[in-house]
Amino acid sequence: MTKISRKTLWTLAGGVAFVAASMLGTADSYAAKYTIAMITHAQPGDTFWDIIRKGANAAAKKDDVKLVYLASPDANKEAQLIANVVQQHVDGIALTLAFPDAEAANVKAALAAKIPVVGFNAGVDDWKKQGLLGYAGQDETVAGEAVGDELNKEGAKNIICVDQQQGAVQLEERCDGIAKTFKGKSEVLYMTGYDMPTVKARVQAKLQQDSTIDYIVTLGAPFAPTVLDAISAVGSKAKVGTFDMSPQAITLIQNGKLQWAIDQQPFVEGYEAVDMIWLNLVNGDTVGGGQPVLTGPFFVTKDNAAAVAKYAKAGTR
Repeated sequence: MTKISRKTLWTLAGGVAFVAASMLGTADSYAAKYTIAMITHAQPGDTFWDIIRKGANAAAKKDDVKLVYLASPDANKEAQLIANVVQQHVDGIALTLAFPDAEAANVKAALAAKIPVVGFNAGVDDWKKQGLLGYAGQDETVAGEAVGDELNKEGAKNIICVDQQQGAVQLEERCDGIAKTFKGKSEVLYMTGYDMPTVKARVQAKLQQDSTIDYIVTLGAPFAPTVLDAISAVGSKAKVGTFDMSPQAITLIQNGKLQWAIDQQPFVEGYEAVDMIWLNLVNGDTVGGGQPVLTGPFFVTKDNAAAVAKYAKAGTR
C-alpha cells in the first residue's frame, strides 16, 4: 500500500505546582538568539513524543535557537504552561491543540503579546480559528476514514477502536473517521493512559464478552503488543492495526502479527513546527498558504516495512 491522498522554559521558577509527576519538562538548549517553547499533551511513557522532540531538536540546532520542551496530558495544565511561557517572554511557541477550548484564552494572550504561535500534531480543525501562524501534522479525520476504508477492504465486520486519552480531540477524530467510512459495527473502548496490565485486562474482557470482534485498532503504537497479547490469551482470531509507529511495531508488521501502522511522521511534525516559527522570526515567512502542512497519513505494511525499519530503529520514524 502506498501513500493515500491528503486533504492536506523555560524552567518554571517558583512554579511548584507544575513539577508534578504528571508533567514533563526539559530544556534542550543551544547558544541562540531566539528561544522557542514547545508545549505538548504528551503522556509519560509514550515514546511517540521522543520522535517529535528529535525532529524539534534537529530544527533548533539547524536554526540556532534555544528549544524548551514542556508537556502535560491534563488540559488545564497544558493551558497553564502556555500562560507561563508567555510570562517568560519567549520568542515563539509551538503547541498541540489537543484541548482547544481549555487552551484558547492563553493562546489569545500569546498572540496579543506578539508571540508567533504554531500548532502541530493536534488541532487541525482549530488552529485557524485560534489565529495560529501555521500547522504541521496529520488530518486525523482523513486518516481515520482511510483506516475505515482499509478495514472494509479486509472484510472486517466488528471492530474496536482503543482510545487511551478520552477528550483529546485528535484521538476522537481518529475513531470518528473510522466510524464514518467503516461499513460494519464499531465501538470505542477508552483506556486511562499507559497502564498496560489494565489495557490487557479490559481488551480480554471485551473479547470474551463479544467473540465476533474481528479487528482492533489502537491509537498508539505502544498499545499494539499489549492488545496482541490479550487476543492470544483468549484465543481470539481478531487482527490488529495501529496508528503511529515504533521499532517494535515495525518488527510485528514484518512478522505478520500486526497488519499495518499509520505513520504521521512525527519527526517532521516537530521539525516543521520549530522551523516555521524560525522562518517567521528571521524573515517574516508563513508556510502552508493558509492550509495545514500535512505530514501523513502513510500506511506501513509488510510490503514496505523494510524500507522504513532502519529509520524506526534510529528513532526518527
